Amino acid sequence: MIQVSQWTLFEAKMESARDYENPFWDVTVQVHLTAPSGRRCTVDAFWDGARTWRVRFCPDEVGEWQWKSECSESSDMGLHGQWDSFRCVPYTGDNPLYQRGSLRLSDNRHYFVHADGTPFFWLSDTAWNGVLRSKEDDWGHYLQTRQQQGFTAVQFVSTQWRAYSQGPHGERSFTGTERIRLHPRFFQRLDPKVTAINEHGLVAAPVMLWAFGEKDPGQALSEGDAIRLARYLVARWGAYQVVWILGGDGDYHAERSERWKRIGNALFGQRHDRLVTMHPRGQQWVGDEFRHETWFDFIGYQSGHGDSPDNLRWLVMGPPARDWRTEPILPIVSLEPNYETHPAYQSKKRFTDFEVRRAAYWSLLIAPPAGVSFGHNSIWVWAEEPEVSEGHASIGIVAPWQEGLDTPGVRSMTMLRRFFDSLPWWQLRPAPELLVDQPGEGEPHRFVATARKEDGQLAVVYLPQGSVLSLSKGGDIPLCLESLKRPSIARWFNPRTGEWTNAGSVEEATCTFTAPDSSDWVLCIGGRR
Repeated sequence: MIQVSQWTLFEAKMESARDYENPFWDVTVQVHLTAPSGRRCTVDAFWDGARTWRVRFCPDEVGEWQWKSECSESSDMGLHGQWDSFRCVPYTGDNPLYQRGSLRLSDNRHYFVHADGTPFFWLSDTAWNGVLRSKEDDWGHYLQTRQQQGFTAVQFVSTQWRAYSQGPHGERSFTGTERIRLHPRFFQRLDPKVTAINEHGLVAAPVMLWAFGEKDPGQALSEGDAIRLARYLVARWGAYQVVWILGGDGDYHAERSERWKRIGNALFGQRHDRLVTMHPRGQQWVGDEFRHETWFDFIGYQSGHGDSPDNLRWLVMGPPARDWRTEPILPIVSLEPNYETHPAYQSKKRFTDFEVRRAAYWSLLIAPPAGVSFGHNSIWVWAEEPEVSEGHASIGIVAPWQEGLDTPGVRSMTMLRRFFDSLPWWQLRPAPELLVDQPGEGEPHRFVATARKEDGQLAVVYLPQGSVLSLSKGGDIPLCLESLKRPSIARWFNPRTGEWTNAGSVEEATCTFTAPDSSDWVLCIGGRR
């Protein structure tokens, strides 16, 4: 009997008994599985070219599993009525994804946890073109590097889109817009790269239907074709450790959201074993449209690439900072903040590691932290040599992907991960009441983000510009400074280097702290976990 480790991939192959004119549309194959406990579940098999069909499944119970196929063409005995069994055994390796199991929402619905309850910190790289354009060896080197740097996920696009209309040899994932023709070879080339993401301990976060322009799948395809294509992706990659990004860079407001709700329900209404979100256009909020959808698990947003006061004000005082208490509660994650080396929309200045850090720390402290994404122009484009990215002439000439592998911005993300790993980050909540004055009220680029544990035993403050910081110690709200055990240690964390500096003891009268210099700093008050 075949043995498969828990939380990894089981795969079986079937051969149809005859040819079909358009197998992608002409035939559907479902596989019904029975778990050792007797629980039953159903997954789609997918067409993989010629007469080949495959089923992939991630077993979550140890013991013997049984499966049986059901084909819409019941006379095709190669696809209908096939059956077998396999044994799921405990995983014994060191990959945290398989040790701890698939992701789900925490009980309080503010952050992500593995199946065993271990908190999962989302630190994702937006390698949009990476799976599509990379060579396998280069992709492996990239993943190994990101794993070592502390990243936990990789976002990528699954099909052709505005920045990748076709492969180097005219290759496309599908052709047409009505009853599309699927090209399995396109996805066969991607499979090893998606597998490699998980093998490096990283969660795969595919965008299923990019939706920015009229030629992107999310807009170009009829609703039925969009559902069919996305359903194929679920069948092909749904057994991996993935988080689905259903729509990419689209406008999902008002009546437009209804189409996406129908697509989401068609895909995940019966099988919702992986987290799902949407990736909207810059500074568009989709919480109101989608938070009541049963398949929608967290609010992804794009703070975008602007640097005007209005852009910054939306980020630190707009929906990302206001919506975290709205029922039903959902995690909030910035899926596309300021990209390193990306020119700002207003000033045209290229973002540096400072703007990358600022956007990241702001997003993590203005709402209960669940994680944040990172982006670099060279990585998302995945250029082999300097080029002007297809559909993105406004960002200028982009350097080869290797230039984005180890940068000040990337190193800042490594320091960010180390900082949050040193704390019970999942217990932090926004705490604007800690500040005597908020400099960001008049100058949003100076916004000071503050968070604390609800028991008051830990506070975290991010200053984008080092200065004198005055914290409140009065009022009827149980503030950190009043509830701390005296004396309590305050420390400065350097988000550029990861170094800690003593900021002194917090005594009854001590409410003022002076940053070491005029750069950005993080103040941490209270004990370590």
